[in-house]
Amino acid sequence: MITSSHNPKVAHVRALLNRREERDSAHQFVVEGVRLTEEGLKAGIKPDLVFFSNDISSRGRKIMDAFSKLGTEIEELSPQVLQQISGTETSAGLLAVFPQPSFALPKPLTFLLIADALRDPGNLGTLLRTAAAAGVQGIALTPTCVDVFSPKVVRAGMGAHFKLPLLSLGWDEIRAVCQTQPIPLRLLLAEAENATSCWQMDLHTPLALIIGSEAEGATAEARQYADEWIAIPMPGKSESLNAAVAAAILVFEVVRQRSS
Repeated sequence: MITSSHNPKVAHVRALLNRREERDSAHQFVVEGVRLTEEGLKAGIKPDLVFFSNDISSRGRKIMDAFSKLGTEIEELSPQVLQQISGTETSAGLLAVFPQPSFALPKPLTFLLIADALRDPGNLGTLLRTAAAAGVQGIALTPTCVDVFSPKVVRAGMGAHFKLPLLSLGWDEIRAVCQTQPIPLRLLLAEAENATSCWQMDLHTPLALIIGSEAEGATAEARQYADEWIAIPMPGKSESLNAAVAAAILVFEVVRQRSS
C-alpha cells in the first residue's frame, strides 16, 4: 500500500490532474470514480495505471479486477493519499490513468461538431456528452479551446472521451477535412442574428456544426470559413443560450430531420 503523497506514481498522477503540458507530453488523462472508469472498460481501453483504496465499492472492485486481468498495473493507496490527489470533494476509491484515445474519423463523414474557442470546461464536457448521445461522428476542437482532457471536462463528458474522435485542428485543417469527403460538409455557424432558423434549414445533407463560446461568440476564423449561419428561434427575451444547450438543440434537430 502506498501511504506517501510523495511517491513518484502519485506525483505523476497529481501532475496529470493539474497540468495540461503533463497530459500532452505523456498522452494520458485521469478518470475518477466507478461510472467513468467503467465506461473505459466497456470501450475496451486498457488503463496504464489504476489506484484504489480499501473503501472502494463492490462495483468498483469488479472493475478493478477486470483491469487487473488485462494486465493493468494496480496500486492500493491509503484513503488519505487518494483523497489528497482526487479532483473531487469525496473520492470514490477508484482512479485510473488512461492513454488518450486516438479514434479516426469515420468514412464517410456526414456529421461533425466543431467547438470553436470554448473555454468553459463544464460547457465543453456537456457538449461532448450530448454529441455522443446524438450520434455525432467526431469533434473538432480549435486551438483556443480548453483542454479536452482536463479533469473537469472529463467529468462533465460522462464517458464521451471513450466514444468519440476528438481532434485538435486548425481552421485550415478543419476546412480540408470537410472539403475532402465524398460529399463535402457544409459548415454551419450557430448564430443568434441574421441567420436561418434551424426549423427551416435542410439538415439532411453532410454538415459540420460550429458552436462558439457563450461569452465571446464565434471567432473571426469561424465566421470566415462558415458557409451558412443557423439560428435557434427564441420567442422569449433571452439574447443567447448556453453553448452546450445550443449545441444540444441543434444536433438533435439534425437527428430529428434525418430520422423523419
